[in-house]
Amino acid sequence: MMVFLTDDFFQLNANFIFQNRDFLKLLSYRVLMVLAYQIIAVVVGWHIYELTHDPLALGLIGLAEVIPYFSTALFAGYAVDHYSRRLLGALASVMLFSNALTLSAVSAGLIIGNPVYWIYASIAFTGLARAFIAPAYNSLFAMVLPREQYAKAAGFGSSVIQTGLVMGPALGGLLVAYASKTVAYSLASALFLGAAIAMAAVRVQEPKPIAGSPVFASIAEGLRFVVSNQIIVAAQCLDMFAVLFGGAVSMLPAFIQQIFHYGPEGLGMLRAAPALGSIVSGLVLARYPINLHAGRILLISVAAFGVCIIGFALSTNVWIAGVWLIFSGVFDGVSVVMRTTILQLATPDAMRGRVSAINGIFIGSSNELGAFESGVAARIMGLVPSVIFGGIMTLLVVGVTAKKAPRLRKLELSQLQ
Repeated sequence: MMVFLTDDFFQLNANFIFQNRDFLKLLSYRVLMVLAYQIIAVVVGWHIYELTHDPLALGLIGLAEVIPYFSTALFAGYAVDHYSRRLLGALASVMLFSNALTLSAVSAGLIIGNPVYWIYASIAFTGLARAFIAPAYNSLFAMVLPREQYAKAAGFGSSVIQTGLVMGPALGGLLVAYASKTVAYSLASALFLGAAIAMAAVRVQEPKPIAGSPVFASIAEGLRFVVSNQIIVAAQCLDMFAVLFGGAVSMLPAFIQQIFHYGPEGLGMLRAAPALGSIVSGLVLARYPINLHAGRILLISVAAFGVCIIGFALSTNVWIAGVWLIFSGVFDGVSVVMRTTILQLATPDAMRGRVSAINGIFIGSSNELGAFESGVAARIMGLVPSVIFGGIMTLLVVGVTAKKAPRLRKLELSQLQ
């Protein structure tokens, strides 16, 4: 793999980024948001499990976030298509900044009441704010880049964002182990504030706000577009169900304490492992974008992800488990880049916010619902069998999608240009 990561490779991608300063600012916004969110995710998981020692409580973290996210996402997509993308993206980061400060106060004992309830309430608020992030980012992504650079930018952007997914969990785990949860939450709040500043610095000519468009009619238009496009809806369903059943990451606090017997630094390491693999695949795909057999490669990568989740569940050594998670990230990274490119190429400019919001319901909510499913399955089946079950279900989802969506299976990206 390292044969691709030469000096010329990095120089090529550095030139690509610095030739477009607004893309750099937009990517900085996304990376800072991801980094802060991942710190919060690791610390909240550890915090909840430390208070309850119950895998179901970990699953409830996902449910607490997905309900407000699901309820808000379509309206967020409408708002992004009709009003200022920059303003809404910055507002989301300010909301998360205030939320992280609240969590910091809870961990420091400055807020009275049951800390578990306060944590779940903060998670719910996070879901509300998060509904605006992807629609704003994806809409601005298409505005600051020419169409022919979408595939390369999606690959490079994925690898950079995955860096946040590596650093965030690792940093969160280290801060809990060697400083405190309060310090970790406080750092996350500062990163959210930095993201708001980065978004405010983006200079792009946005369309004038659209007034008078009926909200529900506009949302219905976006839903009809997605449902009528077999390639988009199949790619979204594939990823949604793969994440729903393959959500081993949400159970990592339980694995660390029950199976591997490590501290919070081990949790940060394992949570960062999938993102480390995704960085590699993102960098390679930025240099060598996929066009031929795109649909087939997407299906194979999701199936390989399911195999890696099964391998992780069967591991009894923390380092072997980490290797399986790294490879799961490699294959997940391929599927993310392919799905992002398909979505950008197949979506009309005027509908990017709504389609991105619908995609967020498929993908974003599946992470949280997957966490809830994993918690319930772990309570019923046991920790390890529940994760094995999820990996097997992922393989079944790939088989059904390949059979029921021939247009996705036969897709070449040149068909969407």
